[in-house]
Amino acid sequence: MRYHTHYCTSGMGDLNQPSFVKRFNLVLAMRLLLCLCFAVVLLPWCHRCHAAERPNIVFILSDDHRFDFMGCVESCPDFLTTPNLDRMANEGAHFRNAFVTTSLCSPSRASILTGRYMHHHRVVDNQRPIPVGTEFFPQHMQRGGYTTAFVGKWHMGHDDDAPRPGFDFWASFPGQGVYSDPTLNINGRRESFEGYTTDILTDVALDWLEQDRSEDNPFLLYLSYKAVHYPFQPSPRHAQRYQDQAIDYPETMANTQRNYQTQPRWVLDRRYSIHGIDHMETGAFDKDPVPDFDQLFHNYCETVHGLDENIGRVLKALEDAGAMDNTIVIYMGDNGFHLGEHGFYDKRDAFETSIRVPMLALAPGRIPAGTKIDQLVQNIDIAPTVLDVCGIERTEEMKFDGRSMQPLWQPRGESAPSWRDHILYEYHWEWNFPATPTTLAIRTDRYKYVYYHGVWDRDSFYDLQTDPVERHNLIDVPAYQEQIESLRNQLFTELAESGGLNLPIRTPAGERLDQRKRP
Repeated sequence: MRYHTHYCTSGMGDLNQPSFVKRFNLVLAMRLLLCLCFAVVLLPWCHRCHAAERPNIVFILSDDHRFDFMGCVESCPDFLTTPNLDRMANEGAHFRNAFVTTSLCSPSRASILTGRYMHHHRVVDNQRPIPVGTEFFPQHMQRGGYTTAFVGKWHMGHDDDAPRPGFDFWASFPGQGVYSDPTLNINGRRESFEGYTTDILTDVALDWLEQDRSEDNPFLLYLSYKAVHYPFQPSPRHAQRYQDQAIDYPETMANTQRNYQTQPRWVLDRRYSIHGIDHMETGAFDKDPVPDFDQLFHNYCETVHGLDENIGRVLKALEDAGAMDNTIVIYMGDNGFHLGEHGFYDKRDAFETSIRVPMLALAPGRIPAGTKIDQLVQNIDIAPTVLDVCGIERTEEMKFDGRSMQPLWQPRGESAPSWRDHILYEYHWEWNFPATPTTLAIRTDRYKYVYYHGVWDRDSFYDLQTDPVERHNLIDVPAYQEQIESLRNQLFTELAESGGLNLPIRTPAGERLDQRKRP
Protein backbone atom coordinates (compact mmCIF):
# COMPACT_ATOMS: atom_id res chain seq x y z
CA MET A 1 0.00 0.00 0.00
CA ARG A 2 1.41 3.39 -1.02
CA TYR A 3 0.85 6.36 1.28
CA HIS A 4 0.63 9.90 -0.13
CA THR A 5 1.34 12.84 2.13
CA HIS A 6 -1.41 15.43 2.26
CA TYR A 7 -0.20 19.04 2.40
CA CYS A 8 -2.72 21.41 4.00
CA THR A 9 -3.39 24.77 2.49
CA SER A 10 -5.43 26.12 5.40
CA GLY A 11 -4.02 27.24 8.71
CA MET A 12 -6.07 24.73 10.73
CA GLY A 13 -5.49 21.65 8.56
CA ASP A 14 -8.08 18.94 8.07
CA LEU A 15 -9.99 18.43 11.36
CA ASN A 16 -11.33 15.10 10.13
CA GLN A 17 -7.86 13.50 9.72
CA PRO A 18 -6.96 10.58 11.97
CA SER A 19 -4.66 11.56 14.88
CA PHE A 20 -1.65 9.57 13.61
CA VAL A 21 -1.89 11.42 10.29
CA LYS A 22 -1.98 14.71 12.15
CA ARG A 23 1.07 13.70 14.18
CA PHE A 24 2.86 12.58 10.98
CA ASN A 25 2.15 15.91 9.27
CA LEU A 26 3.33 17.83 12.34
CA VAL A 27 6.64 15.95 12.44
CA LEU A 28 7.09 16.44 8.69
CA ALA A 29 6.38 20.17 9.00
CA MET A 30 8.89 20.50 11.81
CA ARG A 31 11.50 18.70 9.74
CA LEU A 32 10.82 20.93 6.75
CA LEU A 33 11.07 24.00 8.97
CA LEU A 34 14.37 22.76 10.39
CA CYS A 35 15.74 22.17 6.87
CA LEU A 36 14.65 25.66 5.86
CA CYS A 37 16.46 27.15 8.87
CA PHE A 38 19.62 25.28 7.96
CA ALA A 39 19.33 26.51 4.37
CA VAL A 40 18.98 30.11 5.53
CA VAL A 41 22.05 29.76 7.76
CA LEU A 42 24.15 27.99 5.15
CA LEU A 43 23.21 30.12 2.14
CA PRO A 44 25.66 32.96 2.88
CA TRP A 45 28.37 30.41 3.68
CA CYS A 46 27.75 28.62 0.38
CA HIS A 47 27.92 31.99 -1.38
CA ARG A 48 31.25 32.65 0.30
CA CYS A 49 32.49 29.23 -0.72
CA HIS A 50 31.51 30.00 -4.29
CA ALA A 51 33.23 33.38 -4.05
CA ALA A 52 36.32 31.70 -2.62
CA GLU A 53 36.54 29.62 -5.77
CA ARG A 54 36.77 32.86 -7.74
CA PRO A 55 40.25 34.23 -7.19
CA ASN A 56 41.20 37.71 -6.13
CA ILE A 57 43.34 39.49 -8.72
CA VAL A 58 46.28 41.78 -8.00
CA PHE A 59 47.56 43.27 -11.25
CA ILE A 60 50.80 45.22 -10.88
CA LEU A 61 51.95 47.41 -13.77
CA SER A 62 55.29 49.19 -14.03
CA ASP A 63 56.48 51.74 -16.57
CA ASP A 64 59.51 51.47 -18.90
CA HIS A 65 60.69 48.23 -17.23
CA ARG A 66 62.46 46.18 -19.89
CA PHE A 67 62.17 42.41 -19.96
CA ASP A 68 65.76 41.54 -19.06
CA PHE A 69 66.27 43.70 -15.95
CA MET A 70 65.19 41.01 -13.50
CA GLY A 71 67.56 38.66 -11.74
CA CYS A 72 65.68 35.64 -13.11
CA VAL A 73 66.78 36.58 -16.66
CA GLU A 74 70.25 35.40 -17.63
CA SER A 75 71.22 38.65 -19.38
CA CYS A 76 70.30 40.85 -16.39
CA PRO A 77 73.14 43.04 -15.10
CA ASP A 78 74.89 40.87 -12.54
CA PHE A 79 74.76 43.55 -9.84
CA LEU A 80 71.00 44.22 -10.06
CA THR A 81 69.01 42.36 -7.39
CA THR A 82 65.26 41.79 -7.72
CA PRO A 83 64.45 39.08 -5.14
CA ASN A 84 60.68 39.56 -5.22
CA LEU A 85 60.30 39.46 -8.99
CA ASP A 86 62.62 36.45 -8.97
CA ARG A 87 60.38 34.82 -6.40
CA MET A 88 57.34 35.32 -8.61
CA ALA A 89 59.21 33.66 -11.48
CA ASN A 90 60.47 30.77 -9.34
CA GLU A 91 57.21 30.08 -7.52
CA GLY A 92 54.88 30.93 -10.39
CA ALA A 93 55.04 31.45 -14.16
CA HIS A 94 57.56 33.44 -16.17
CA PHE A 95 56.33 34.49 -19.61
CA ARG A 96 59.67 34.68 -21.38
CA ASN A 97 58.33 36.04 -24.67
CA ALA A 98 55.97 38.82 -23.60
CA PHE A 99 55.44 41.85 -25.84
CA VAL A 100 53.36 45.00 -26.15
CA THR A 101 51.38 45.93 -29.23
CA THR A 102 52.56 49.56 -29.00
CA SER A 103 55.63 50.61 -27.03
CA LEU A 104 54.27 53.84 -25.60
CA CYS A 105 52.61 54.57 -22.24
CA SER A 106 49.04 55.52 -23.10
CA PRO A 107 48.40 53.16 -26.05
CA SER A 108 49.85 50.21 -24.15
CA ARG A 109 47.80 50.93 -21.04
CA ALA A 110 44.63 51.20 -23.12
CA SER A 111 45.47 47.85 -24.76
CA ILE A 112 45.86 46.22 -21.34
CA LEU A 113 42.51 47.52 -20.13
CA THR A 114 40.57 46.82 -23.34
CA GLY A 115 42.35 43.75 -24.73
CA ARG A 116 42.49 45.52 -28.10
CA TYR A 117 45.03 46.89 -30.54
CA MET A 118 45.65 50.62 -30.69
CA HIS A 119 43.84 50.91 -34.02
CA HIS A 120 40.71 49.66 -32.25
CA HIS A 121 40.78 51.56 -28.95
CA ARG A 122 42.14 54.75 -30.69
CA VAL A 123 44.35 55.94 -27.83
CA VAL A 124 47.13 56.53 -30.34
CA ASP A 125 49.55 58.66 -28.33
CA ASN A 126 50.12 60.15 -24.89
CA GLN A 127 47.95 63.21 -25.56
CA ARG A 128 44.69 61.56 -26.63
CA PRO A 129 41.93 60.96 -24.09
CA ILE A 130 39.94 57.76 -24.03
CA PRO A 131 37.16 57.73 -26.64
CA VAL A 132 33.69 57.98 -25.12
CA GLY A 133 32.08 54.57 -24.71
CA THR A 134 35.33 52.61 -24.33
CA GLU A 135 34.86 49.65 -21.97
CA PHE A 136 37.59 48.22 -19.74
CA PHE A 137 37.80 44.73 -18.30
CA PRO A 138 37.36 45.96 -14.67
CA GLN A 139 33.86 47.15 -15.64
CA HIS A 140 33.00 43.58 -16.59
CA MET A 141 34.43 42.41 -13.26
CA GLN A 142 32.27 44.89 -11.37
CA ARG A 143 29.20 43.47 -13.09
CA GLY A 144 30.42 40.00 -12.18
CA GLY A 145 30.47 40.78 -8.47
CA TYR A 146 34.06 41.91 -7.96
CA THR A 147 35.10 44.81 -5.75
CA THR A 148 37.66 46.84 -7.69
CA ALA A 149 40.37 49.38 -6.88
CA PHE A 150 42.82 51.39 -8.98
CA VAL A 151 45.94 52.93 -7.44
CA GLY A 152 48.57 54.87 -9.36
CA LYS A 153 49.36 56.08 -12.86
CA TRP A 154 46.50 56.12 -15.38
CA HIS A 155 47.96 58.37 -18.12
CA MET A 156 45.42 58.37 -20.88
CA GLY A 157 45.10 62.08 -21.51
CA HIS A 158 47.56 64.39 -19.75
CA ASP A 159 45.40 66.46 -17.42
CA ASP A 160 42.71 64.14 -16.13
CA ASP A 161 42.43 62.69 -12.62
CA ALA A 162 38.69 61.99 -12.85
CA PRO A 163 37.12 58.74 -11.60
CA ARG A 164 38.64 55.73 -13.31
CA PRO A 165 36.02 53.69 -15.21
CA GLY A 166 35.45 50.26 -13.71
CA PHE A 167 36.78 50.96 -10.23
CA ASP A 168 34.88 51.31 -6.95
CA PHE A 169 37.93 52.93 -5.36
CA TRP A 170 40.58 55.00 -7.12
CA ALA A 171 43.67 56.93 -6.09
CA SER A 172 45.43 58.54 -9.04
CA PHE A 173 47.01 61.64 -10.55
CA PRO A 174 47.06 63.39 -13.95
CA GLY A 175 49.53 62.41 -16.66
CA GLN A 176 52.99 61.18 -15.77
CA GLY A 177 52.93 62.23 -12.16
CA VAL A 178 56.10 62.83 -10.13
CA TYR A 179 58.62 60.66 -8.32
CA SER A 180 58.33 62.47 -4.97
CA ASP A 181 55.69 64.28 -2.89
CA PRO A 182 52.68 63.43 -5.09
CA THR A 183 49.14 64.76 -4.90
CA LEU A 184 46.59 61.99 -5.33
CA ASN A 185 42.91 62.22 -6.15
CA ILE A 186 41.44 59.65 -3.78
CA ASN A 187 37.79 59.04 -4.62
CA GLY A 188 37.34 62.70 -5.54
CA ARG A 189 39.36 64.20 -2.70
CA ARG A 190 42.83 65.52 -3.50
CA GLU A 191 45.43 64.77 -0.87
CA SER A 192 49.12 65.71 -0.84
CA PHE A 193 51.78 63.30 0.42
CA GLU A 194 55.42 63.59 1.35
CA GLY A 195 57.83 60.89 0.31
CA TYR A 196 58.76 58.62 -2.57
CA THR A 197 55.80 58.01 -4.88
CA THR A 198 56.43 54.28 -5.37
CA ASP A 199 56.30 53.78 -1.58
CA ILE A 200 53.21 55.98 -1.22
CA LEU A 201 51.25 54.15 -3.92
CA THR A 202 52.03 50.87 -2.16
CA ASP A 203 50.88 52.37 1.16
CA VAL A 204 47.55 53.40 -0.37
CA ALA A 205 47.09 49.98 -2.00
CA LEU A 206 47.83 48.12 1.25
CA ASP A 207 45.47 50.38 3.20
CA TRP A 208 42.73 49.47 0.75
CA LEU A 209 43.50 45.76 1.06
CA GLU A 210 43.17 46.01 4.85
CA GLN A 211 39.75 47.67 4.72
CA ASP A 212 36.66 45.71 5.70
CA ARG A 213 34.67 44.65 2.68
CA SER A 214 32.02 42.07 1.88
CA GLU A 215 33.34 38.55 2.23
CA ASP A 216 30.98 37.56 -0.55
CA ASN A 217 32.90 39.51 -3.19
CA PRO A 218 36.40 38.76 -4.44
CA PHE A 219 38.52 41.79 -5.35
CA LEU A 220 40.63 43.27 -8.12
CA LEU A 221 43.51 45.54 -7.15
CA TYR A 222 45.08 47.30 -10.14
CA LEU A 223 48.34 48.82 -8.86
CA SER A 224 50.02 50.99 -11.49
CA TYR A 225 53.41 52.47 -10.61
CA LYS A 226 55.07 55.48 -12.22
CA ALA A 227 58.42 53.74 -11.78
CA VAL A 228 60.55 52.99 -13.72
CA HIS A 229 59.61 55.82 -16.10
CA TYR A 230 62.30 58.13 -17.45
CA PRO A 231 63.90 60.26 -15.99
CA PHE A 232 64.86 57.52 -13.57
CA GLN A 233 64.83 58.67 -9.95
CA PRO A 234 65.54 56.12 -7.23
CA SER A 235 64.40 56.62 -3.67
CA PRO A 236 66.92 58.33 -1.36
CA ARG A 237 67.56 55.01 0.41
CA HIS A 238 68.60 53.38 -2.88
CA ALA A 239 70.47 56.28 -4.48
CA GLN A 240 74.12 55.46 -5.16
CA ARG A 241 73.48 51.76 -4.49
CA TYR A 242 74.91 50.73 -7.87
CA GLN A 243 76.87 53.82 -8.92
CA ASP A 244 80.27 52.11 -8.68
CA GLN A 245 79.25 49.01 -10.66
CA ALA A 246 80.79 48.37 -14.08
CA ILE A 247 78.41 48.41 -17.05
CA ASP A 248 78.41 45.86 -19.85
CA TYR A 249 77.55 48.18 -22.74
CA PRO A 250 75.24 46.90 -25.50
CA GLU A 251 76.87 45.54 -28.65
CA THR A 252 74.95 47.98 -30.84
CA MET A 253 75.69 51.10 -28.79
CA ALA A 254 78.88 52.22 -30.53
CA ASN A 255 78.61 54.60 -33.48
CA THR A 256 80.37 52.31 -35.95
CA GLN A 257 79.85 51.39 -39.56
CA ARG A 258 79.18 47.79 -38.54
CA ASN A 259 76.26 48.82 -36.35
CA TYR A 260 74.58 51.09 -38.92
CA GLN A 261 75.61 50.13 -42.44
CA THR A 262 72.49 48.02 -43.16
CA GLN A 263 70.03 49.81 -40.88
CA PRO A 264 67.44 52.32 -42.15
CA ARG A 265 68.78 55.86 -42.16
CA TRP A 266 66.34 57.00 -39.46
CA VAL A 267 68.08 54.74 -36.92
CA LEU A 268 71.34 56.70 -37.13
CA ASP A 269 69.44 60.01 -37.36
CA ARG A 270 67.56 59.22 -34.16
CA ARG A 271 70.85 58.74 -32.34
CA TYR A 272 71.25 62.54 -32.50
CA SER A 273 67.68 63.29 -31.41
CA ILE A 274 66.33 63.86 -27.93
CA HIS A 275 66.11 60.08 -27.61
CA GLY A 276 69.71 59.40 -28.63
CA ILE A 277 72.71 58.95 -26.34
CA ASP A 278 74.74 61.52 -28.29
CA HIS A 279 72.36 64.28 -27.22
CA MET A 280 71.73 63.56 -23.55
CA GLU A 281 69.57 66.41 -22.35
CA THR A 282 65.89 66.89 -21.71
CA GLY A 283 65.28 70.61 -21.43
CA ALA A 284 61.82 71.82 -20.46
CA PHE A 285 60.02 68.50 -20.99
CA ASP A 286 61.24 66.64 -17.91
CA LYS A 287 62.67 69.62 -15.98
CA ASP A 288 65.46 67.33 -14.91
CA PRO A 289 68.84 67.29 -16.67
CA VAL A 290 70.01 63.89 -17.81
CA PRO A 291 73.39 62.86 -16.40
CA ASP A 292 76.01 61.00 -18.36
CA PHE A 293 75.06 57.59 -19.69
CA ASP A 294 76.62 55.59 -16.85
CA GLN A 295 74.68 57.48 -14.21
CA LEU A 296 71.49 57.15 -16.27
CA PHE A 297 72.03 53.38 -16.39
CA HIS A 298 72.74 53.11 -12.66
CA ASN A 299 69.74 55.29 -11.78
CA TYR A 300 67.55 52.96 -13.82
CA CYS A 301 68.81 49.92 -11.92
CA GLU A 302 68.31 51.61 -8.56
CA THR A 303 64.76 52.59 -9.50
CA VAL A 304 64.04 48.98 -10.54
CA HIS A 305 65.37 47.80 -7.18
CA GLY A 306 62.96 50.10 -5.34
CA LEU A 307 60.08 48.85 -7.48
CA ASP A 308 60.97 45.26 -6.61
CA GLU A 309 61.09 46.12 -2.92
CA ASN A 310 57.53 47.45 -3.06
CA ILE A 311 56.27 44.41 -4.93
CA GLY A 312 57.67 42.41 -2.03
CA ARG A 313 55.57 44.50 0.36
CA VAL A 314 52.42 43.61 -1.59
CA LEU A 315 53.23 39.89 -1.57
CA LYS A 316 53.92 39.95 2.17
CA ALA A 317 50.66 41.77 2.89
CA LEU A 318 48.70 39.14 0.98
CA GLU A 319 50.46 36.37 2.89
CA ASP A 320 49.97 38.03 6.28
CA ALA A 321 46.25 38.38 5.52
CA GLY A 322 45.97 34.73 4.51
CA ALA A 323 44.79 35.79 1.05
CA MET A 324 47.62 34.47 -1.10
CA ASP A 325 46.10 31.01 -1.55
CA ASN A 326 43.11 32.51 -3.33
CA THR A 327 44.85 35.33 -5.19
CA ILE A 328 46.48 35.55 -8.62
CA VAL A 329 49.22 38.17 -8.76
CA ILE A 330 50.21 39.31 -12.26
CA TYR A 331 53.14 41.62 -12.94
CA MET A 332 54.13 43.23 -16.23
CA GLY A 333 55.69 46.36 -17.73
CA ASP A 334 53.82 48.72 -20.05
CA ASN A 335 56.72 48.80 -22.55
CA GLY A 336 60.43 48.16 -22.76
CA PHE A 337 63.24 50.70 -22.87
CA HIS A 338 66.56 51.01 -24.68
CA LEU A 339 69.61 51.59 -22.52
CA GLY A 340 72.12 52.29 -25.27
CA GLU A 341 70.91 49.72 -27.81
CA HIS A 342 71.25 51.21 -31.32
CA GLY A 343 72.33 54.46 -29.65
CA PHE A 344 68.92 55.08 -28.03
CA TYR A 345 67.48 55.71 -24.61
CA ASP A 346 63.77 55.49 -25.32
CA LYS A 347 61.12 53.08 -26.65
CA ARG A 348 58.49 53.56 -29.48
CA ASP A 349 60.31 51.55 -32.19
CA ALA A 350 60.00 47.82 -32.92
CA PHE A 351 63.44 46.69 -31.73
CA GLU A 352 63.37 43.92 -29.12
CA THR A 353 64.42 45.99 -26.10
CA SER A 354 61.56 48.38 -26.87
CA ILE A 355 58.70 45.91 -27.34
CA ARG A 356 59.59 43.07 -24.94
CA VAL A 357 58.38 43.36 -21.35
CA PRO A 358 58.56 41.41 -18.11
CA MET A 359 55.47 39.31 -17.36
CA LEU A 360 55.06 37.08 -14.30
CA ALA A 361 52.13 35.35 -12.60
CA LEU A 362 52.04 33.93 -9.07
CA ALA A 363 49.11 31.83 -7.87
CA PRO A 364 49.86 29.06 -5.33
CA GLY A 365 47.80 25.98 -6.08
CA ARG A 366 46.79 27.25 -9.50
CA ILE A 367 50.08 27.83 -11.31
CA PRO A 368 52.84 25.23 -10.83
CA ALA A 369 56.05 26.67 -9.41
CA GLY A 370 58.82 27.29 -11.92
CA THR A 371 56.53 27.34 -14.98
CA LYS A 372 58.36 28.66 -18.04
CA ILE A 373 56.13 29.90 -20.87
CA ASP A 374 57.82 30.57 -24.21
CA GLN A 375 54.77 31.22 -26.40
CA LEU A 376 54.35 34.73 -27.82
CA VAL A 377 52.03 36.66 -25.49
CA GLN A 378 51.06 40.33 -25.49
CA ASN A 379 49.46 43.00 -23.35
CA ILE A 380 46.15 42.48 -25.20
CA ASP A 381 46.00 39.03 -23.55
CA ILE A 382 45.66 40.43 -20.02
CA ALA A 383 41.96 41.38 -20.19
CA PRO A 384 40.65 38.06 -21.57
CA THR A 385 42.95 36.14 -19.22
CA VAL A 386 41.69 37.88 -16.09
CA LEU A 387 38.04 37.47 -17.08
CA ASP A 388 38.66 33.80 -17.87
CA VAL A 389 40.31 32.90 -14.56
CA CYS A 390 37.61 34.83 -12.67
CA GLY A 391 34.78 33.01 -14.40
CA ILE A 392 33.30 36.17 -15.92
CA GLU A 393 31.08 35.08 -18.77
CA ARG A 394 31.98 36.55 -22.15
CA THR A 395 29.20 38.44 -23.88
CA GLU A 396 28.86 39.60 -27.46
CA GLU A 397 29.78 43.12 -26.36
CA MET A 398 33.19 41.95 -25.13
CA LYS A 399 35.45 42.17 -28.17
CA PHE A 400 39.09 41.25 -27.62
CA ASP A 401 42.04 41.02 -29.98
CA GLY A 402 43.90 39.00 -27.34
CA ARG A 403 43.11 35.63 -25.82
CA SER A 404 43.24 33.95 -22.42
CA MET A 405 46.69 32.76 -21.36
CA GLN A 406 45.30 30.39 -18.73
CA PRO A 407 45.82 27.27 -20.90
CA LEU A 408 49.53 28.10 -21.11
CA TRP A 409 50.13 27.55 -17.40
CA GLN A 410 47.68 24.73 -16.77
CA PRO A 411 49.24 21.27 -16.48
CA ARG A 412 48.99 19.42 -19.76
CA GLY A 413 50.48 16.16 -20.98
CA GLU A 414 52.93 16.12 -23.82
CA SER A 415 50.94 18.38 -26.12
CA ALA A 416 51.12 22.17 -25.94
CA PRO A 417 47.90 24.17 -26.39
CA SER A 418 47.21 25.72 -29.77
CA TRP A 419 48.58 29.26 -29.77
CA ARG A 420 49.52 32.13 -32.08
CA ASP A 421 52.71 31.82 -34.14
CA HIS A 422 53.27 35.57 -34.59
CA ILE A 423 52.48 38.96 -33.11
CA LEU A 424 51.70 42.35 -34.65
CA TYR A 425 53.11 45.72 -33.64
CA GLU A 426 52.03 49.28 -34.47
CA TYR A 427 53.27 52.74 -33.60
CA HIS A 428 52.15 56.03 -35.18
CA TRP A 429 54.45 59.02 -35.66
CA GLU A 430 54.13 61.74 -33.02
CA TRP A 431 54.32 65.42 -33.92
CA ASN A 432 56.20 66.32 -30.75
CA PHE A 433 58.70 63.42 -31.04
CA PRO A 434 59.29 63.19 -34.81
CA ALA A 435 62.49 61.13 -34.84
CA THR A 436 60.64 57.77 -34.86
CA PRO A 437 58.56 57.02 -37.98
CA THR A 438 55.22 55.27 -38.14
CA THR A 439 56.07 51.61 -37.65
CA LEU A 440 54.16 48.43 -38.47
CA ALA A 441 55.75 45.07 -37.72
CA ILE A 442 55.16 41.35 -37.59
CA ARG A 443 57.30 39.03 -35.46
CA THR A 444 57.44 35.24 -35.39
CA ASP A 445 59.56 33.14 -33.04
CA ARG A 446 62.49 33.66 -35.43
CA TYR A 447 61.91 36.50 -37.92
CA LYS A 448 60.81 40.10 -37.72
CA TYR A 449 59.66 42.27 -40.63
CA VAL A 450 59.26 46.02 -40.02
CA TYR A 451 57.58 48.51 -42.36
CA TYR A 452 58.17 52.26 -41.98
CA HIS A 453 55.44 54.51 -43.37
CA GLY A 454 55.89 58.01 -44.73
CA VAL A 455 59.69 58.09 -44.85
CA TRP A 456 62.08 57.68 -47.77
CA ASP A 457 63.91 54.78 -46.24
CA ARG A 458 64.36 51.02 -46.33
CA ASP A 459 62.31 48.55 -44.30
CA SER A 460 63.85 46.06 -41.88
CA PHE A 461 64.07 42.29 -41.66
CA TYR A 462 65.94 40.45 -38.91
CA ASP A 463 66.76 36.83 -38.17
CA LEU A 464 66.44 36.81 -34.38
CA GLN A 465 67.97 33.37 -34.10
CA THR A 466 71.29 34.30 -35.69
CA ASP A 467 71.19 38.02 -34.81
CA PRO A 468 69.33 38.55 -31.50
CA VAL A 469 70.66 42.12 -31.12
CA GLU A 470 69.22 43.11 -34.54
CA ARG A 471 72.45 44.56 -35.90
CA HIS A 472 72.16 43.13 -39.43
CA ASN A 473 69.19 44.24 -41.51
CA LEU A 474 68.63 41.51 -44.13
CA ILE A 475 65.97 43.34 -46.14
CA ASP A 476 68.08 43.36 -49.34
CA VAL A 477 69.53 39.84 -49.05
CA PRO A 478 68.24 37.73 -52.00
CA ALA A 479 68.01 34.52 -49.98
CA TYR A 480 65.36 36.01 -47.70
CA GLN A 481 63.09 37.67 -50.27
CA GLU A 482 60.46 34.93 -50.24
CA GLN A 483 60.25 35.03 -46.45
CA ILE A 484 60.11 38.83 -46.46
CA GLU A 485 57.33 38.92 -49.02
CA SER A 486 55.32 36.34 -47.09
CA LEU A 487 55.53 38.28 -43.82
CA ARG A 488 54.82 41.59 -45.54
CA ASN A 489 51.66 40.17 -47.11
CA GLN A 490 50.56 38.64 -43.82
CA LEU A 491 51.11 41.90 -41.94
CA PHE A 492 49.07 44.01 -44.34
CA THR A 493 46.36 41.40 -44.83
CA GLU A 494 45.71 41.12 -41.11
CA LEU A 495 45.80 44.88 -40.58
CA ALA A 496 43.44 45.46 -43.51
CA GLU A 497 40.98 42.88 -42.20
CA SER A 498 40.88 44.50 -38.76
CA GLY A 499 40.89 48.17 -39.81
CA GLY A 500 44.51 48.72 -38.91
CA LEU A 501 45.46 50.61 -42.07
CA ASN A 502 43.44 53.71 -41.25
CA LEU A 503 46.30 55.93 -40.10
CA PRO A 504 45.27 58.41 -37.39
CA ILE A 505 46.03 61.84 -38.79
CA ARG A 506 45.41 64.20 -35.87
CA THR A 507 45.85 67.82 -34.88
CA PRO A 508 49.34 68.44 -33.44
CA ALA A 509 49.19 68.52 -29.65
CA GLY A 510 51.78 69.37 -27.04
CA GLU A 511 55.17 71.02 -27.30
CA ARG A 512 57.42 70.02 -30.20
CA LEU A 513 60.47 69.04 -28.23
CA ASP A 514 62.76 67.51 -30.81
CA GLN A 515 63.79 69.36 -33.96
CA ARG A 516 67.43 68.34 -34.03
CA LYS A 517 69.08 66.73 -37.02
CA ARG A 518 72.14 64.62 -37.55
CA PRO A 519 75.22 66.78 -38.30
